[in-house]
Amino acid sequence: MPLDLPLHLKDKIFEIKYDSDETISKIVSYFPFNELEKQEIVSILDDDAFDGFHSIFSNTVSDEKWNRTKDQIKKKFNDELFDIDSV
Repeated sequence: MPLDLPLHLKDKIFEIKYDSDETISKIVSYFPFNELEKQEIVSILDDDAFDGFHSIFSNTVSDEKWNRTKDQIKKKFNDELFDIDSV
């Protein structure tokens, strides 16, 4: 079952991993979610115990900076992933 998230959250997610029973086991974002974003996702999941939040980068960015640079960040990250395969 795909997770129906609002665009402002979906846009920050790199990957969602599911267990064999189709429950979400891990949500990987580009940068760490803030507490309000985590609470919003937990509420949507209807699972107060969910703690499978992970991020690719450890530093935090403001929503303003994310919105300004997200396309560049995503492109650079994807380009670098593809470069790994060719090495």
